[in-house]
Amino acid sequence: LRTLRGHGHGVRSAVFSPDGQEVLTASDDGTAKVWNAASGACLRTLKGHREHVASAVLSPDGQEVLTASDDGTAKVWSAASGACLRTFEGHGDFVYSAVFSPDGQEVLTASVDRTAKVWNAASGECLCNFGYDPVLSAVFSPDGQEVLRVSEDGTANVNSAASGLFLRTFEGHGDRVVFAVFSPDGQEVLTAFQDGTAKVWSAV
Repeated sequence: LRTLRGHGHGVRSAVFSPDGQEVLTASDDGTAKVWNAASGACLRTLKGHREHVASAVLSPDGQEVLTASDDGTAKVWSAASGACLRTFEGHGDFVYSAVFSPDGQEVLTASVDRTAKVWNAASGECLCNFGYDPVLSAVFSPDGQEVLRVSEDGTANVNSAASGLFLRTFEGHGDRVVFAVFSPDGQEVLTAFQDGTAKVWSAV
């Protein structure tokens, strides 16, 4: 239907806005861009990271953009103006992913520095820190109470979002976990593995 052109290097992620009217991309050129989904026109360029932008997502209300970067930071931007609103600093290495909590009040980041962090989305204050193997990705449960993380050691684990307390792990494949996500109701976890299999687990 259409091709969105304008980044200077590879595009690492692309997502639709909640209403489907816009597309958000993150690129190795150090920027994220907001595009008109129907016309393919670039509406805004979010520029401020010093290195590659690994991911970009929209807040639940579609008003803000959250980016994660190889410069070790995550940033929140105005989706309407493209202005940088706040920067989350505290990781010591690449930030692979950053996501909002379901209510938009918190931010979860995952880093190569062997930590995942929960932050206050409004103030940028770090609320909780889990230190383990390098964390490739991390997501909130649908109720925002738990964090599901995929680590470089090939495991998927669940922690309390409030305290960081380890709750459970998912084991049973002979290879590395590369992706993990909660079901929409939070009752199950879906994992994908390098051995060519996927598995559904009870989340409780």
